[in-house]
Amino acid sequence: MNIPIVVRAMTTLTWLLAIGIAILSVVRASQGRRMRSAVAMIIGLVVLALVLTTLSAGLVYIRPMESGVVESLTGLRETSLDQGLQWVIPFADSVITYPISDQTYTMSIAHEEGTIQGDDSVEVRTSDGQIVHIDASVIFHIEDVITVHIMWQDRYVNELVRAEARGIIRDIASQYGVEEINSAKRQELIDGIRDTMSTKLSENGLALDEFILRNIQFSAEYQVAVEQKQIAEQQVQQATFVVQQREQEALQARKVAEGEAAALVINAEARAEARLIEAEAEAKALELIANALRDNPEVLTFEYIQKLADQIKVMLIPNDNPFLLPLPSLEDDGAITVP
Repeated sequence: MNIPIVVRAMTTLTWLLAIGIAILSVVRASQGRRMRSAVAMIIGLVVLALVLTTLSAGLVYIRPMESGVVESLTGLRETSLDQGLQWVIPFADSVITYPISDQTYTMSIAHEEGTIQGDDSVEVRTSDGQIVHIDASVIFHIEDVITVHIMWQDRYVNELVRAEARGIIRDIASQYGVEEINSAKRQELIDGIRDTMSTKLSENGLALDEFILRNIQFSAEYQVAVEQKQIAEQQVQQATFVVQQREQEALQARKVAEGEAAALVINAEARAEARLIEAEAEAKALELIANALRDNPEVLTFEYIQKLADQIKVMLIPNDNPFLLPLPSLEDDGAITVP
């Protein structure tokens, strides 16, 4: 409950009641009908009204998230009033309240977004001559209400926060090129503005909570150049991708060829090894046959006879000749002629 408002209402009601009784008593007196104890009632109501008026003039209610500055006949009170019900000297002190909660001041190119209607963005010329428009928000709160009241009163938003923010943004952003603001050194720009603004506001009784760089609007020419650059970069990336794809395909083809060549080598080596084994086997067989013939010459005669045709009925072999050379020729009747 806001007690000072209740007291003021009671004060107003008391004054109205005293005035009403006074008027009623005058009217009745003019009609020859005096009100008994009217004077006493009026005096009592006037005294009560004066007491309530004095009480309402001395009671001050400071709402949450507010602080009060007391102006007296001798100057400003050194300490501010905190939230809650406070007492000041009636009719000698006056209280001016200030919000101590976070406040936001926004400067935007959009007509409906900024604190001031219309284009309130900060126009900056970069170090390389480009024009950019910066949208920003400054979040702050009053830290020393006495200092703010002495130096700025209720002008601190427009004449301190807005003016300092715009000037600091211009000064620091003009030290960077448009490419740096757009990408590489954007955070460095924000940090520089925040530090400088924090120091400046602190000197005037305010505290900076946050500086937000909301948007950077570039000129139409620069936007076209950026779009063309992005298109060129995308084309380069696409070409690089195609080259990499072709390299992968060539690598894959080379791997396949290497695999096929390796398979051919393996097959050739296998065939050579098979031929070698076969040759070794034949050599071994010939060696065994030669050994057998050396030890048993009759084996050759036996093999020779086994190879003759089945139609041969008579064959003459000399006793002293184990081998028949040259081979006999077969007659029509199946007889063998020995030369």
